[in-house]
Amino acid sequence: MSDVYVMGIDMIKFGRYPESNVPKLGADAARLALKDAGLTIQDMEALYSGNLMQASAMVGQRILQEIGQTGIPVTNSANACATGATAFREGWTAIKAGLYDLVLIIGVEQLGRAGLLGGGGGGGGISKEGLLGSGTMPAVFAEAGMEHSRKYGTTFEQFAKVSVKNHQHSVKNPKSMYQKETPLEMVMNSEMIAYPNTKLMCSVNVDGAAAAVLASEKKAKELGMGRAVKVAASVLTSDPYTERDLVMPDINTCTRSAAKQAYEMAGIGPDDIDLVELHDCFATAEILHYENLGLCADGEAGKLIDQGETAHGGRIPVNVSGGLLSKGHPLGATGVANIYEVSMHLRGEAGARQVEGAKTGLTHVIGLGSACGIHILEKVG
Repeated sequence: MSDVYVMGIDMIKFGRYPESNVPKLGADAARLALKDAGLTIQDMEALYSGNLMQASAMVGQRILQEIGQTGIPVTNSANACATGATAFREGWTAIKAGLYDLVLIIGVEQLGRAGLLGGGGGGGGISKEGLLGSGTMPAVFAEAGMEHSRKYGTTFEQFAKVSVKNHQHSVKNPKSMYQKETPLEMVMNSEMIAYPNTKLMCSVNVDGAAAAVLASEKKAKELGMGRAVKVAASVLTSDPYTERDLVMPDINTCTRSAAKQAYEMAGIGPDDIDLVELHDCFATAEILHYENLGLCADGEAGKLIDQGETAHGGRIPVNVSGGLLSKGHPLGATGVANIYEVSMHLRGEAGARQVEGAKTGLTHVIGLGSACGIHILEKVG
């Protein structure tokens, strides 16, 4: 099977675009990625689109109406917060299978000022919401953080330091929604949403789009490998059955499974990763995912943030883009945007936030329901 390479990738600045719409935002990102690859829509053999909130609207086809209807097959994906990563993996799989040599991936979402996002649908009958807890995402990740505190003594201040770090990183990312530092006292004293997550420890609802051009090894060599990034692993998992109260979902299981598979596929371990873009939908989530991804042993995530090991310049920089806490979290676009960020570092094109000497990076997204997408990317040459 052919190796797969990112030949072009880009994203629009995340923010709020009330005058635009989903197809136009997706088209803007697609044009940027095609330009980055030095190609056009006429060169693409298939399109894989990721969008959650308009899942039944054939978003991929509507994007093609903006940039050129060439008759290529279009696959639309919706997989909670893992939507963009799922679309990316579908394109990767198609090239691996030998179906195509060039495909276009687009992740897009228009959330604007959307309110709290709840959990998945589920069956009929009496709703568990409010009776047996809450399935809203702030409540779910607050509960997960408190469970970590119970087991390992993780403190409110340690969770808050994640937000301080990621907001500090965002200052150097011109495509981040917010580019503003937030001192620890500001984070801890901001409005409490669901303890221990304050308002500044919650991800931002934004409009956004990101796109990538993937190529087979044969086509990549034809086009030139100078800026190519190899996709060393692409994994998508869901949760296995466990005897657990599903009102309080386990946010760890499918990430741990995906990480194990991804490291095996790439033939490396956590110590070989130079930077990570992970799913910091809430500050508590980032702490848990340090351990889920093997960046440290269980119970040591608090120490990792205290010692600055996941900050820019640390042992394993995490979310140097500013993460979802600053950059924003347009659900369908997030997975592709994370891949964009890591690709920029592997190319040496990340500007002021460049992780020097980066050769291998990992991206991670998780959608409760459940889906986890992990990609490991490698510098070529």
